[in-house]
Amino acid sequence: MSQAVVSTMSAGSGTFASALVPHETTPVDGWLWLSYDQLNLSFVSDVEPDGLHYGVVLIESSAKGNKRPYHKQKLALLLSSQRHFAIEVQATGRPVRYLTTNGTYADALGEHIDRHGPVHAVVHAELELRKEIQPLVDRGNVVLHRHIGWLTKPSWFEQSVGSNPPFRMDRFYRKVRHETGWLMEMGKPVGGKYSFDSENRFPWKGDPLPPEPPQYESDEIDLEVERLVNTEFSSHPGVLDMSQLPTTAEDIAAALAFGMKCMPWFGRYEDAMTDKSRGLFHSRLASLLNLHRMMPGDLVQAVLETDAPLNSTEGFLRQLIWREYVHHIHEVTDGFRTLAVQRTPSNRTFSWMAQAMPDEEEHPNHLNQMQALPEAYWKGDSGMQCLDSSVQSVIEEGWTHHIPRLMVLSNIGNLLDVNPRELTDWFHAAFVDAYDWVVEPNVLGMGTFALGDAMMTKPYVAGSAYINRMSDHCKSCEFHPKKTCPMTRLYWAYLARHAPAFEGNFRMKMAMNNLKRRSEEERDKDQLTFEWVSHTLAENQKLHPTV
Repeated sequence: MSQAVVSTMSAGSGTFASALVPHETTPVDGWLWLSYDQLNLSFVSDVEPDGLHYGVVLIESSAKGNKRPYHKQKLALLLSSQRHFAIEVQATGRPVRYLTTNGTYADALGEHIDRHGPVHAVVHAELELRKEIQPLVDRGNVVLHRHIGWLTKPSWFEQSVGSNPPFRMDRFYRKVRHETGWLMEMGKPVGGKYSFDSENRFPWKGDPLPPEPPQYESDEIDLEVERLVNTEFSSHPGVLDMSQLPTTAEDIAAALAFGMKCMPWFGRYEDAMTDKSRGLFHSRLASLLNLHRMMPGDLVQAVLETDAPLNSTEGFLRQLIWREYVHHIHEVTDGFRTLAVQRTPSNRTFSWMAQAMPDEEEHPNHLNQMQALPEAYWKGDSGMQCLDSSVQSVIEEGWTHHIPRLMVLSNIGNLLDVNPRELTDWFHAAFVDAYDWVVEPNVLGMGTFALGDAMMTKPYVAGSAYINRMSDHCKSCEFHPKKTCPMTRLYWAYLARHAPAFEGNFRMKMAMNNLKRRSEEERDKDQLTFEWVSHTLAENQKLHPTV
């Protein structure tokens, strides 16, 4: 294997390289490495001691970009955001050492350490990155500091939920509300209750019209990144459209303004889906939060200062606290490696790219689901409008809101017994806001039932009735939601296949009792539907009604 090549961007050519001032021109007292998801000046001011002056190290790794078939939108957002952040850091008078490498982050850091000595760093959110640099930490070459980008403390999680499963959100949510005082008065929740979720489950009927997402003007750095991604990562999936990506400080302000414009109707329609608007009243801010281009605390403050109705404010706040919750679970379980749960191997094959990740680890798979992910998840040609509409959004934007993720993409994968690790890997590669600490809990723990009851009391599965109630997808689908749609039979077939796993689960009692009352003839039709759908999609063919 050839040795990794590490270069300094300021020595290169192009708009961005030319904008970087050679770091040797400014003396420093130390260096702080900020990773791709720590793109905020708050981290610098928190780590830098009074009276000292730190330079900032930033790294682009093509090995990281090629580790998975990441969506072009995801790569472009990350790379352009990091390059714009480098210019912002430089504008504060701090030198920036911007490194590029065909190797790993550890390779680039090794080159920096050889030249400049140990480097400071902020504890990393991604477990994968923490493990990669741990040898450098152990040798004292990377000095870690606290991460100020979280809203909650690990002690709040452990005091309310504990460090062992089962983990439940409600206790943590109430703890956070009390500790922060958010939407609290005199120790009690504003409005008399903690959750207004029952007011947030309405389908959208066409009124009011959702605001149009902002279109961002591309500058020369954006265009340079666009060329880079389309050249160096040309085989990666998805469509690249820089006008959808907020990369500059001005873009971030516009993105926040759009999010707050959505707030009045966010709560009522947060579970709704429609072919007419991919996002409805969702803020689309998760990618900026997960890169820390926008700090979560600042977003909480902006939300609390709106005059949106309480169900919207509480619903938005609950999503931010859920983000904290899954982060704590991922950390306390070492990415679920400490959980006692059924596990199976996975070749980690990205079938849509003919690419695989070498892996000898076994992964959580409580229901022993082993089917491959259909290529329809990248082509949007299944014949089921709900799935194809959601996939098309992913192809073009690298994004959908949380209900298509949970109740369409994950739900259908569940009903087809797709291997949970393969489905999770697809989410990880496909979505602009997906990183291991957030995508693994959301897919392995909630979107599928791979962790058993460690996070959820029951699987989130549903037939066509839910999709028909919460969306207008069925109106433009070739399948009739009550007569020919395969999803309801897939639902019953799923329950029948996994009935032993649900014995004694009180949340599944009604569904399992209904299954017992289902005739043998209907059960046979359910299983035949499962086999037909699975085989048709595995053969990359489109589903059509059979009657």
